[in-house]
Amino acid sequence: MSQSVLETSVLVLNRFYMAVRVINVRRTFTLLYRDCAEVIENENGQYASYDFESWCELSQLTCLEKHDGEEYLRAVNFELRVPRIVRLTRFDRMPIQSIRFNRKNLFARDDHTCQYCGQNQPAHKLSLDHVVPRSHGGPTTWENIVCCCLRCNSRKGGRTPKQARMKLLSRPQKPRVNPMLVQSAEDPRYACWKTFLPAAG
Repeated sequence: MSQSVLETSVLVLNRFYMAVRVINVRRTFTLLYRDCAEVIENENGQYASYDFESWCELSQLTCLEKHDGEEYLRAVNFELRVPRIVRLTRFDRMPIQSIRFNRKNLFARDDHTCQYCGQNQPAHKLSLDHVVPRSHGGPTTWENIVCCCLRCNSRKGGRTPKQARMKLLSRPQKPRVNPMLVQSAEDPRYACWKTFLPAAG
């Protein structure tokens, strides 16, 4: 079995079809095997649910005609299709993970875009900037940290945007939805998630 496939993301819904978290494929199959979850699959605009046994049977039928974006776990005697969405059957909800305040989530929230000049950059060419500098009492919070290119960060220095005559593209705020979840939904493999995700904002 491919390690990368086992670490692929799967959206978890509660019994009321509300997104509660993202887990990896390894954990997903544990929940399915223990009959704690069922696979939710969109079939011609209708959502169908499958327990572990029926998902195994469906996988055997569909592995003969694989479609783009489908991933399979391969074992000696069979292939098992990787689900993209599961719904909990034994719990109303799993604990909702709080949104971690870290570089990865900050870059994802700002879409890897400098909040001063608007350039989209890879992570290694970006830094984080305190809008109100720490030297002026600025806190290290979602509302005071923005993604910034190295050039703009150097230009701004230890000044406020007003002092540096630089304008923020948007006011920073704590996201309501995990930015990595939203960013994952942009991946074509996870397009089916969008129906279940609240609007980011």
